[in-house]
Amino acid sequence: MPKPIYLFSISSHPAAISINSLDIAFLKPDINFSKYDYFIITSKQASEALKQYEKSEYLEKKALCVSKQSAISYEELGGVILDIGGGYGDNLVEKIKEYPKEIKWLYLRAETVASDFVFTCKENGYTIDEAIVYKSECSQDILHAEIEENSVLIFTSPSSVECFLKNHTISTLAKVIVIGKTTAKALPKEIKYIVSDDTTIQSCINIAKNL
Repeated sequence: MPKPIYLFSISSHPAAISINSLDIAFLKPDINFSKYDYFIITSKQASEALKQYEKSEYLEKKALCVSKQSAISYEELGGVILDIGGGYGDNLVEKIKEYPKEIKWLYLRAETVASDFVFTCKENGYTIDEAIVYKSECSQDILHAEIEENSVLIFTSPSSVECFLKNHTISTLAKVIVIGKTTAKALPKEIKYIVSDDTTIQSCINIAKNL
């Protein structure tokens, strides 16, 4: 009998028991979009937050996106993609270094972020401003979820791991799949895990189905 698959994410998938990991609150800081050449977008929530502004203010700005999924979210607004990273914030450093230091970037970010790529880029002389456009907290769904021990657990962000571990432990019978290396770092050191081939939920599901 196949193991139940639990997906801890703000997105869902029909092949899994989808448990919302975070409650998102969107913020609307005052932003002078005309000051910037390009956006940096590392989540679909950043694109969702942009919906609070007039499209005419920002839509001509191309976006450097961390992954295919974050790029899709900006394209759905009508935006144009400048480039796509390898799925991890740390990978964006090399992408940004491909552009002149005179470029003015705006990073549309969460209140809490896992990568310090902005600090690294600034240390190297690049101009990146940051606008906190959303914040999150652990959802009641993940805090009080009932999880079978002999199951597959899919974590899609460091925060999904951290929220799960507030009220749960990871059973030794469970198989753990993470969407990327940054998420893996949030796991307890003794936990064995599998990193998905691509930074997509579908990639995680494909692995889970074969366990």
